[in-house]
Amino acid sequence: MNKKKILFVCLGNICRSPAAEGVFKSIIAQKGLDDNFYVDSAGTNGFHNGEEADSRMKRRAAIRGVILNSISRQVTSDDFEIFDYIIVMDDSNIENVKKFNPSGSSHYKIHKFTNFIENKAHNHVPDPYWGDDKDFDLVLDIVENASLGFISYLENNK
Repeated sequence: MNKKKILFVCLGNICRSPAAEGVFKSIIAQKGLDDNFYVDSAGTNGFHNGEEADSRMKRRAAIRGVILNSISRQVTSDDFEIFDYIIVMDDSNIENVKKFNPSGSSHYKIHKFTNFIENKAHNHVPDPYWGDDKDFDLVLDIVENASLGFISYLENNK
């Protein structure tokens, strides 16, 4: 079976998308599915290129047993060739990531992460950067929920 290649995307790639990458990797490892996936994250701007995830997000994730070890990078046009799914955190990420595929030929790969939450309690993953611990915890709750829904979606759409 070919590995499914998943790219999680937010604005700066230091809070939400590293959290999504780490939580998704943790869940697939627990399920014994990690050999079936290649998972990465990126940001629509390159402001934080080369940086580790935000220390507050790393700390809140570690409490849950999730290690965030990604290094920030910007989305590239090559990502549309490499990845099967480009999973974004909010509507502005959708518009910004489309700019890296101006022909629109691969826009079908772009999905808003919260669309995979069954109860639809959240319509986006909010940026916690200017918030406190509860904002980072909310992001982790949402990405965990969305990860479970996304895995279910992938299992049902093989």
